[in-house]
Amino acid sequence: MTALSDLTDEQILAGTWVVVPVFNECAAVESVLRELGRTFPNVVAVDDGSSDGSWRVLQTHATHALRHAVNRGQGAALQTGTDFALAKGAHRIAHFDADGQHRVEDLVRMACAVARGECDIALGDRFRGASRIPAVRAALIRLAALMHRLTSGIALNDVHNGLRVLSAEAARRCELHSDRMAHASELIDLIARSGMRVGQFPTTIEYTEYSLAKGQRASASARILVHYAVGRVFR
Repeated sequence: MTALSDLTDEQILAGTWVVVPVFNECAAVESVLRELGRTFPNVVAVDDGSSDGSWRVLQTHATHALRHAVNRGQGAALQTGTDFALAKGAHRIAHFDADGQHRVEDLVRMACAVARGECDIALGDRFRGASRIPAVRAALIRLAALMHRLTSGIALNDVHNGLRVLSAEAARRCELHSDRMAHASELIDLIARSGMRVGQFPTTIEYTEYSLAKGQRASASARILVHYAVGRVFR
């Protein structure tokens, strides 16, 4: 058996299956898939009931294209892609957004860290990268991190970063049941309960006009935090 330290870069990249949830991202997803495909041979793009032609792009440019007949939410798309990749023998599961916000070089660094045993789960940290974070969004992310620290006991800087890498075992332990955007908070709770080793890595989020327009509004993020807090109190 090959020791973790002896894995080649090619083996690491081939064993890391990248799951890309897609909902009406026709304007951006082609370039995202092209860039990922130049580095990672196994990209699983999950169309979550798009109505804008995204599915045609996925069929042409994704290694593996899956489709939900109706829009179920990002959490459901991530779990669909994860289940598929694990069934195909993936050693690691990566999450990567479809709107062009993430950098492939950040993902490579995180995948190598998990593959070589530095951690079981690698989470992106936009506060340690070169991101220019809108003030309101930064405040909400900080608040969410504080809430998770108080409720789950896990100390993280950036709890809602969509760039992640999980070992196959971690992905199995952290099965998502929240279909929509609350999956990000659910995942952090699952990670905290899993007892697996977590690493935080500097990542740069590209806040373009397109990604900001597509992204979650601050009011929606605030509602998710409130629902999460209420759910924790009455669980």
